Amino acid sequence: MIPLRTPQEAQRPTAIALGSFDGLHRGHRRVIAAVAGEGRSDAAVPALVPTVVSFWPHPREVLHGDTRLRLDLPSEKLELLGPLGIHQLVLVPFDRRLAALDPEAFVDQVLVGQLDARRIAVGSNFRFGVGRQGDTDTLMALGSARGLTVTVLPMLSDGGDRLSSSRIRRALAAGDLAEAERLLQRPYRFSGQVVTGKGLGRGLGWPTANLRVDGRKFLPKEGVYAARVQLNGQLEGQPTPDGRWLPAVMNLGPQPTVDPQASSAVEVHLLDQDLQLGGLELRVEPVALLRSQERFADLAALCAQIGRDAAAARSLLAAGVGVGQAPAHEGGDAAQQQNP
Repeated sequence: MIPLRTPQEAQRPTAIALGSFDGLHRGHRRVIAAVAGEGRSDAAVPALVPTVVSFWPHPREVLHGDTRLRLDLPSEKLELLGPLGIHQLVLVPFDRRLAALDPEAFVDQVLVGQLDARRIAVGSNFRFGVGRQGDTDTLMALGSARGLTVTVLPMLSDGGDRLSSSRIRRALAAGDLAEAERLLQRPYRFSGQVVTGKGLGRGLGWPTANLRVDGRKFLPKEGVYAARVQLNGQLEGQPTPDGRWLPAVMNLGPQPTVDPQASSAVEVHLLDQDLQLGGLELRVEPVALLRSQERFADLAALCAQIGRDAAAARSLLAAGVGVGQAPAHEGGDAAQQQNP
């Protein structure tokens, strides 16, 4: 993967794509492509390092106290940016001092002073400087006066509406994984570490891996999903699946039947596996929403529904729903499974 760097650590001089690029959809990739071919040089001209520059945290978090959950966390972006021809991701710490810079000071102190930018690419909706005073015309004028090449890329449309991260979030909030994947042009995924739970699933015959997910990650609508899971790490004393995507059922949300007072959680039941997953990190790809959260009359009714959920997930995943790798293992007794 490419490195994640602070402005002080960045390799220079740079050709930078500047923006939040949350979701790295087609419009974002068009801006990034404008600088991705700069990683070459000749004897007379030093190589420009193709760089994506974003702010962390999001400016609205600092200025307005808004919580801005991300489609892609920085660590996830590193894996996605490398194949696009980017050599480093630089996160500029956003604070009130930075927010107070006027557009000219921002260009001089950050883009030129810290990053030694020679080429800059932005989307046509880019704004910067105190009070969002600067726009693309401002950036082009300031860049021209300093010998910088500034490229402004137009916004892209999809189905008559602007292609945006907000549209992807709305699809996920509705549980529409197919639409989110279409807009992203890749499966939506998240990761979490397996932590010890209360063992309620195991007591019902459906043991689950309880995941601790970074609270800054945007998660889809609460409900029960067919999903695929990939293990990150080695299983102690157990054969480890070799990077395969394993079929699973995921519950995202509270447990209205077994523990109505519990907070929302992410629980994953691997279908047809007997693995002890404690402490591992799992990468999860929700594929299809099976049903919404529901409170059942008793545990027997809940167990019967979980069985139907597992059968539905197995059927969907075996049919190849979604773009990710097909599940690698089918058959066996799903109740004889794994973990804490």
